[in-house]
Amino acid sequence: MLESPTIVVVDDAPEVRLLVKTQLRLSGRLEVVGEGADGYDAVELARAHRPALMLLDVSMPGRDGLAALPLVRDASPTTRVVMFSGFDQAGLADHTRRLGAADFVEKSVPLDELVDRLVAIAAPTGTEEPRWTAGAGDETGGGQGRGGNELELDPVLAEHLERFREVFDDAAIGMATMTLDGRVVRVNRHLVGLLGDDADALIGTSYADLATDPTPVLDALQTLRDGGGAVRLEHGLADEPGRRFAATLSAVLDAQDRPLYFLLQAQDVTEQRAAEAELHETEQRFRLLVEAVQDYAIFMLDPEGNVASWNAGAQRLKGYTAEDIVGRNFRIFYPGDKQAERHPEHELAIARREGRYEEEGWRLRKDGTRFWAHVTITAVHDADGVLVGFAKVTRDSTERRRILELQQKANERLRRSAAEQAEFLAVTAHELRSPVGVLAGTAETFARHHAELDDTERTELAEGMRRTADQLRRLLDDLLTASRADARSLGLKVGPIRVEDQLRGVVTSVRSSHPGAQVLLDVEEGLVVLADPGRLAQMVDNLVVNGLTHGRAPVAVVARSEGDAVVISVRDSGPGVSADVRGRLFERFGTTTGGTGLGLYIVRALAQAHGGEATYQVEDQSFVLRLPRDRSA
Repeated sequence: MLESPTIVVVDDAPEVRLLVKTQLRLSGRLEVVGEGADGYDAVELARAHRPALMLLDVSMPGRDGLAALPLVRDASPTTRVVMFSGFDQAGLADHTRRLGAADFVEKSVPLDELVDRLVAIAAPTGTEEPRWTAGAGDETGGGQGRGGNELELDPVLAEHLERFREVFDDAAIGMATMTLDGRVVRVNRHLVGLLGDDADALIGTSYADLATDPTPVLDALQTLRDGGGAVRLEHGLADEPGRRFAATLSAVLDAQDRPLYFLLQAQDVTEQRAAEAELHETEQRFRLLVEAVQDYAIFMLDPEGNVASWNAGAQRLKGYTAEDIVGRNFRIFYPGDKQAERHPEHELAIARREGRYEEEGWRLRKDGTRFWAHVTITAVHDADGVLVGFAKVTRDSTERRRILELQQKANERLRRSAAEQAEFLAVTAHELRSPVGVLAGTAETFARHHAELDDTERTELAEGMRRTADQLRRLLDDLLTASRADARSLGLKVGPIRVEDQLRGVVTSVRSSHPGAQVLLDVEEGLVVLADPGRLAQMVDNLVVNGLTHGRAPVAVVARSEGDAVVISVRDSGPGVSADVRGRLFERFGTTTGGTGLGLYIVRALAQAHGGEATYQVEDQSFVLRLPRDRSA
């Protein structure tokens, strides 16, 4: 007769151990050789008995099952460990398997099924693969016909449990259940989101390890194990020390008031604490301000407006000492035009009538300089309601006003930029519409009337298509270059280039795309520039086409050496650029006579990307391109 496989049962609840041991004895299929109440017992029992099986609870005081599992495997490598838990978090089973468990069984599983599973796992020749066994409420466990050992849940209780799971999972705060050793065994969606991890990665993690300082968390867990009430604490996150979590830890007790597991409720209070710190800092600043009053002029006026008191802040702001000013009328602080308008008296009249007056305006210091002041005047009455004077607080707001003016100017620039971009889009659409129309019309003419056209007409139409395509190419090149210049991703391929060869190619191209155009070229012999050949051609092409479009022919292109630079100037025969346009010649969308306004912007951006510059010389009305010269040539 074969001996029954041996098993050790480890659970911190004596009644659970008794129930399981009894069922195993009655089955006659497994021999219980030991029992324990925590992870320490589990390791010692494994070392002493080397059992075939160990049924190990997940949540236990001292050392829980998750911590004990690898130690049990080390103490008795042949022992197959089955984790026994009241937690049903999906990732918990996978986590225990990674730690070396042979199976995972929920405590709600019918006892007959528990015995069957244990026997199947212990069978040395069994072919059945271990599975992760759920409780009676899951699709894989339970069902009818299990006999008297099945743990049937009252329908009302089952409904309450289901509602609890829903509340837990959907709670607006982070929640987790933990073993008595503080290891996470179930988390809700909100906590997963707060921690920025997935649920499976959190299962089995010691919550104390998530904190920047684990000691307060460990102390709280010990308080709960000792029977203390809920513990509230704050901690940072080890991975993100700047974040602050407010956590409440409480124990869920069994019928004998013993902890079964711990419940964690956590909230991210980073923003709240930052706001509180900011408020505290503001209050602290205000307190120091009131005590020091160095930045505010705070003084009293009598009912007629004469200065009755003076503080250090007033002296600092206005330049008068108390001896200088006490007894004199506060009209002295106002510019002459305001005094003539009797504006100071007007302020006091409003404060007397309404209790308070506030405004901003220019005020004068003792030395005659002006500052922009924020002024508050408050009427002060005695216990009988009789006006005894006015409290006046003055703050220098000159810098704030300057910043506001800068902001207004910046907003105006943004508004103008938005308008220019809108105009640019409209112009670009127009610039595209015309050549696209030419190409489409020419293509349609060829398609429908090719046989009717004579050779001259065909040649002229084809040449028109070529020029139109070249116009489109330049437009698209400008758009792409402007975009890359804004993104600083021009990707230049700089090398030595013979200036004369490059400029002759540009002039030939321009003459081809602008039949009849007069373009003159004068290049110093032997000039070599360090540049990207395609970008150099684009810069010069833009300048020449700009001269032909907005000026008058002929356009002269001259290249000379000046020290370490090659200077290329382009000058047309027109009247030059008007003074009101020169300031924004090289700005994006800077145009007054049609076009996209990108040509000159691109020229300067490319020149600067080469370490050079593009300018307009008023003296000879020429555009000048300055680029690094190759001195080794």
